[in-house]
Amino acid sequence: MNRYKFLASNTVLFFISSFSSKFLVFLLMPIYTAVLTPAENSDVSLMIQTANLLIPLVSLGISNSIIRFGLDDKYSKKTVFTTGVLTLGAGYLILLCFFPLLNHFDFINKYIWFLYLYLLMSCSRTLVQQFVRAKTYTKLYAFDGILATVNTLILVCLFLLKFKMGAIGYICAVIGADFLSVVFLTAISSAYRYFDLSSISKAVAKEMLSYCLPLIPASIFWWITNVSDRYMVAYFVGQTENGIYDISYKLPSLVNLFATIFTEAWQISAVKESGEKHTKRFFSNVFKAYQSVVFIGGAGIILLCKPLIMLLADKTYFDAWQYVPVLILSTIFSCFATFLSSIYMVEKRGGLNLITMMAGAVANIILNLLLIPKMGAQGAAIATCASYILVFILRAINTKRFINVNISPMQMTVNVLLMSSMSFIMIKDIKNYSIYCLIITILIMIFNIRPLIVFAKQLLKSLKKKKGKH
Repeated sequence: MNRYKFLASNTVLFFISSFSSKFLVFLLMPIYTAVLTPAENSDVSLMIQTANLLIPLVSLGISNSIIRFGLDDKYSKKTVFTTGVLTLGAGYLILLCFFPLLNHFDFINKYIWFLYLYLLMSCSRTLVQQFVRAKTYTKLYAFDGILATVNTLILVCLFLLKFKMGAIGYICAVIGADFLSVVFLTAISSAYRYFDLSSISKAVAKEMLSYCLPLIPASIFWWITNVSDRYMVAYFVGQTENGIYDISYKLPSLVNLFATIFTEAWQISAVKESGEKHTKRFFSNVFKAYQSVVFIGGAGIILLCKPLIMLLADKTYFDAWQYVPVLILSTIFSCFATFLSSIYMVEKRGGLNLITMMAGAVANIILNLLLIPKMGAQGAAIATCASYILVFILRAINTKRFINVNISPMQMTVNVLLMSSMSFIMIKDIKNYSIYCLIITILIMIFNIRPLIVFAKQLLKSLKKKKGKH
């Protein structure tokens, strides 16, 4: 299959899978907010956040190696999958040793066994999902996303509405849906046939761990860059302002949703195309089109941020719009940094991923401490934006020695200047701002249309070739 068609078809399939899970959030919100008390809802949220922090530690980040090494034909699928299962098992046994420590935290001690089950099912599902992706069973992966959404919805209704199990019921519903997903994917993909202790290779296991272990602190640093500003806003400015600032993150998450979907598809193409002829040109063409989509989407959200905030949140949170423009810019550069991290994945350079993310996290903390006391939540947004720009620049420089991707600096500079002007006009609430912002949005669309046309032509060419063969 043509490389452009392969990437486009995978992106569509991953969109189907991811959109269903994101849509689930809106389906469940009326249910659990009607049934759970605020205290119970807080307990669930804290437990899940704790689990999200523990997941890379428990799994030792082995899922990253499953997708990277599983896509590489040089490695046996049995060796990769078996190594992944054993590594996860070892990490989970180590976690059990920390039971007395975790049991001391008041917000999770009453759900401690559910936390352990949640971690086991979540890590297991991720591992099997990554193996399915490594086998390029993208249709199965997409269908599992839809099936898991339906299962979660049914179980939530059953445990919360019928059995009135409260917070424990909600947690059990998520655990149950993950369990069913693990069984379904393992059975349909025949993943169980790839678990073979005789296939274990110390050399491959060492290589896989060398790749994934540096990604554990990288994940933590990424978490710091994304979350630390909210803790500091709460500390320096207050909980009320932090609540408003938190709502402003909802709109940039729309850009992140697209980026996450694309990244899942792109990682497969990046590994498959590594070492092939015209790799540099392929990476560059995709990045140009990706950049265009992200800038156009970001400009559209900035233009509509006020009405969107009014539509999605109570009027108490309306002031959240003023942080959206800067956070959109930070999200855009986060997307670009994630794209370039695929080169580290191709080259198995987890250490460089860690170093660049650590630089961003350190910069974020320093800038938060400097800007938040003076500028409030807007200082936090600026700090986050500057941190992701730093990470992107570092990766743009040091990935050139592996794959010299043309990041189109002129295109990017013009886009950033246009969006910065648009953000300034919005935040300063200049008279007739909507007209100026609409004009700038149109300019951004016109300026970025050419890379999209080039990509579309490549895709159409591949479709014509396939039709001609038939």
